[in-house]
Amino acid sequence: MEDTQERPRDPNLEEARQHMREARKAVRKSVETLLPPGYVENRRKARKEFLLAVRSVINAAIDRMERPD
Repeated sequence: MEDTQERPRDPNLEEARQHMREARKAVRKSVETLLPPGYVENRRKARKEFLLAVRSVINAAIDRMERPD
């Protein structure tokens, strides 16, 4: 049987997680300054198009599975 009670969060771990999030943001920002202008936006658009393509493939597979044989 699974324990459904949530354990109290350790404040030290929460603080560490917050520092890691901030460090990740700072690293990401510094890397973005090394890239040509517009790169990040183009990368986001490309990622979105890729995900839309994956969604289309999954939807087609689901439709194919639901067709009667």
